[in-house]
Amino acid sequence: MKAFKVTGTFMMGKKIQGFSKEVVSKDKNEATEFIISDLGSKHKVKRYNVKISEVKELKPDEVTDHIVSYKLGGQ
Repeated sequence: MKAFKVTGTFMMGKKIQGFSKEVVSKDKNEATEFIISDLGSKHKVKRYNVKISEVKELKPDEVTDHIVSYKLGGQ
């Protein structure tokens, strides 16, 4: 498993909301799908309202999210 940082925007009502989230997944496609699913679940955002601008693979020492670090086997 690898850590990825996904950044982009989504429509929250009439406003555009930016986001940046770290996730653990096998590849970039799985990370993107997880983020779209997560935003839809938490904010009732349709898939076509989510715009992913970047999916970047992170090294273990670049991870800032404690949950992602734990899932990678860090402290």
